[in-house]
Amino acid sequence: MTVTATPQLRPHLGDFNSVVCFKAVIVGVEDTLGPDGAAVVFTRAGKVRGRDLATELGVAGSHLPVEQIAGVLNAAIGRDGTCLAAVTRSYREGETVVIETQDTVCSAGEPLGSERKCTFTLGAVWGALEAITGELYLGEHTESVLRGGAFDKFVFSPL
Repeated sequence: MTVTATPQLRPHLGDFNSVVCFKAVIVGVEDTLGPDGAAVVFTRAGKVRGRDLATELGVAGSHLPVEQIAGVLNAAIGRDGTCLAAVTRSYREGETVVIETQDTVCSAGEPLGSERKCTFTLGAVWGALEAITGELYLGEHTESVLRGGAFDKFVFSPL
């Protein structure tokens, strides 16, 4: 895996913005398109980001073992990367691939019991997974920290 330094995009403020601002985008798009329409948009946007990220990291088409994908993604989008989410574990359950995350931007500030789904984060992980493995999957957010889970669990079934 080759990680190259990217030039800073904003010379005065740096390349990060607040979770509050990102969440305002989510809520605004939901208000405009409705929750289902927004979910489609954010999941697709996440998939594009994940695919591009795998390419930037030099792991697209590498067929990394599933168990190594969490470490690669966490380095890029976790605490030491863009801080989208901590990617804590990736493994197989039969034919499905499971990727566990914590501290996602999508769940930030949400009250316990919220029905919010991690659409952008799911999409980013999904796009990266497909780019790395060269396989197509159907992704689902099956467990949430907002609804009693210890983590946000993304399950990917092969198509």
